[in-house]
Amino acid sequence: MPANASATREYVQEHQQRFLEELKELLRIPSISTLPEHKADIARAAEYVAAQLRAVGLDHVEVIPTHGHPLVYGEWLRAAGKPTVLIYGHYDVQPVDPVELWESPPFEPTVRGDNLYCRGACDDKGQVFALIKALETLIRTGGGRLPVNVKVLIEGEEEAGGEAIERYVREHPDQLQADCALVADTGMVAPGIPCITYGLRGILYTEVEARGAAHDLHSGTYGGIAPNPLHALAIIIAGLKDAQGHITIPGFYDKVRLVSAAERDLWRRIPRDPQQLLHEMGIPEFFGEEEYSLLERMWTRPTLEVHGIAGGFTAEGAKTVIPAVAKAKISMRLVPDQEAAEIAQLFTERVQALCPKGTQVHVNIIHSGAWVLIPPDSPPIAAAAEALKEEFGRDPVFIREGGSVPVVALFGSELHLPTVMMGFGLPDDNLHAPNEKFYLPNFYSAVRCAAGFLQRLAG
Repeated sequence: MPANASATREYVQEHQQRFLEELKELLRIPSISTLPEHKADIARAAEYVAAQLRAVGLDHVEVIPTHGHPLVYGEWLRAAGKPTVLIYGHYDVQPVDPVELWESPPFEPTVRGDNLYCRGACDDKGQVFALIKALETLIRTGGGRLPVNVKVLIEGEEEAGGEAIERYVREHPDQLQADCALVADTGMVAPGIPCITYGLRGILYTEVEARGAAHDLHSGTYGGIAPNPLHALAIIIAGLKDAQGHITIPGFYDKVRLVSAAERDLWRRIPRDPQQLLHEMGIPEFFGEEEYSLLERMWTRPTLEVHGIAGGFTAEGAKTVIPAVAKAKISMRLVPDQEAAEIAQLFTERVQALCPKGTQVHVNIIHSGAWVLIPPDSPPIAAAAEALKEEFGRDPVFIREGGSVPVVALFGSELHLPTVMMGFGLPDDNLHAPNEKFYLPNFYSAVRCAAGFLQRLAG
């Protein structure tokens, strides 16, 4: 245990209500990165985060303009001879639709029981705010100093593809050099069971556009002779995956790496209740490749999902129109050793092969991110495991995540950093859905664990 662990606990306990109120101020800012009408809110959120870093005592804090949404940077590099940690997070959030399903206004943080409800409460404002408050705690209890050197880089486009931070990291590798990175944008398998994430799936996000006639047509006059792009999309989508969940793109599975026996041994300590999982999802039974376990399907198997279809007439009433254009959003989660560029080519070829006569189809690649696998026995992860054990009274379990955090792959490829993914979200926190929440005991645990991790790295 670090020598000043008790001081850390006392400080967090004394200031926890202030921490919560300051987090609420950030949560009230509707920083939805994918909607242009919230550009000013994004700027406000960036300034609020920068103000927090300045108040903590970091140096050279700045809001960095980009071609998209701004980055926030700050540093504290006065611990001579000690490691340097690059801390990452994002202040942007997902849209709130369908808003009618929220039990309280999505941007009015509301505490019910031990949970804080608000869009961004867990993903990722609450978690990144806990890291900022860990820095404050260490500086205030450490005589104005941190035990290690710290660089903080927080973005506003994680939910919109992360183009700005990708460009910045590629263009500023010297400024961002560190010994490891710390990310709190993942979760726990259950309350009270700490987790370290060592693997992430990658992502390939596309928009498929089908075009028929030069303009919308009357279905009575032209029905039977005109191509219908919506029908064409239905044929294409149906041809991409079979009823058992197998993806039917030729070559799609050729490079998928199988799970090792050592990984299966790690997973045996992970508590999983399939019935509880069904309840959380609100489904009667699981779907997908039955020849693989649930964990394999969730973490180590590639996927293909349709997120939305648009085109034609969708308002109340009737309009007999054959649309000229229809679009579908389709993404694939990628696993070791799939590469996004190669899968994009295979996907495009399959879509074009499935497209019926009379319709033209185009695949637009919106964004992609690589998969990640980090050795669970690396020194930074060992320090994180010790901090988690001290907080929760038990060893953490090592998990993979089915989701993607593209910046982790970026830190690995461009900065050659091992990344510690120490997250505190729970399975029922409703990320990207109505009634998103953060379990408040986990918020305060995140502050203490991040502080303990940095203290252990110094040793």
